[in-house]
Amino acid sequence: MRLLGRLALVLTTVVAWLPAAAGTATADPAGAAVAPPALINADFPDPDVLQAGSTFYAYSTSSRAGRIQVASAPSATGPWTVRGDALPDKPSWAGSGGFWAPDVSRRADGRYLMYFTGPSTAAGRMCIGAATATGPLGPFQPVGSAPLVCDASEGGDIDPSSFVDGDGTRYLVYKNDGNAVGRPTILWLQQVGADGVTFAGGRRELIRNDRPEEAGVIEAPVLVKRPSRYVLFYSAGSYAGNSYFTGYATSPSLTGSYAKAYRPLMTTATFDGAVQGPGGTDVLGNRAFFHGWVNNARWMYTAELGWADDLPVVRGSRVRYEAERGTLNHAEVRSGAAGASQGAVAAKIDYADSWVDVRVYAPVAGAYTAYVAYAAGFGDAQHLVTVNGGTRSTLNYPNRGWDNWTQVPIGLTLNAGWNVLRFQHQTRWAELDYVELA
Repeated sequence: MRLLGRLALVLTTVVAWLPAAAGTATADPAGAAVAPPALINADFPDPDVLQAGSTFYAYSTSSRAGRIQVASAPSATGPWTVRGDALPDKPSWAGSGGFWAPDVSRRADGRYLMYFTGPSTAAGRMCIGAATATGPLGPFQPVGSAPLVCDASEGGDIDPSSFVDGDGTRYLVYKNDGNAVGRPTILWLQQVGADGVTFAGGRRELIRNDRPEEAGVIEAPVLVKRPSRYVLFYSAGSYAGNSYFTGYATSPSLTGSYAKAYRPLMTTATFDGAVQGPGGTDVLGNRAFFHGWVNNARWMYTAELGWADDLPVVRGSRVRYEAERGTLNHAEVRSGAAGASQGAVAAKIDYADSWVDVRVYAPVAGAYTAYVAYAAGFGDAQHLVTVNGGTRSTLNYPNRGWDNWTQVPIGLTLNAGWNVLRFQHQTRWAELDYVELA
């Protein structure tokens, strides 16, 4: 997220949005499905978005349009026009090859600072450089005769991002490209001076690649300060396919430790296929900007971004609430459930006083659809579903077999903010895996 957007985000409360399922009829338009719109229908990977005055600017990884593409628009949702190359002259230390994942912010002196990743001739790896300009369109001129960060032994260094804390201290966040050389991939935090290129002290590790679904890769860090915590957005998986996703980690302090969310924020599946491999995410105010694959190009998309207890939610992307993380009465958590989300479920909801309470968040009051994942293997089962201790309805679970996790929809009317859904035993037996709200 760029400097101007960071300051605005810290000072304002962002309206939270939760996703809705495609085709679901709702009583309130705010609950309707909203697929993220494509803003630039051409190759514009790893978008970085900045607002300067009333104009929005976006920068991207190299493509046919230039070394560092720049586009502008009168509003965040467009229309966007690609303006050309913001970095026409490559730095003296760079060789042939693409330039990746630019980040542009405005310094206190009014100049614009660009971080970028380029091919270092000396290191034989991708490394981080800097350039400055008097305006957001450039042209940006490289700073210095060497990269800012370049350690070939750790695979090189890529994906720089600027962050300014609430006290005005500036930081550089980046990745060492360890997955390129069989070493750990780590996202680092480095304090810098007001110029953005003078380092102060040593770097601090934030997170590393330590989950199977990441396929050894974490990258594209963006740091946001919320009232109660710091939120570190990142991308993971293979950028070239649908397994690429956007996740996040949180910490009560800037330097950590950071805990990764148990489920990604945006995936191909959470968007019901509307965006393929959403990643390279940037944040500006109440919007997320990211790329997704269309044929052989990565288009730029946007979606509304909001916050539930200072945790991010993205409109159009399903949010999952694990049943076993809810409140259980005369029931129990069954771990090691084959094929279940997070490997655990709420089980033995078998008695008249057995129930599971699951808290879900709605940005506005209205009609929503919840998708409940269950397994039932001894005849069709039913739960009585109660919303906030009031409205009740019966949810039917067709017999599909134990450990055969199946989704069934239920229409709900929710209050704005947090709501409690109670799933209480009614007939026969079913286990609950999760609830997805749309």
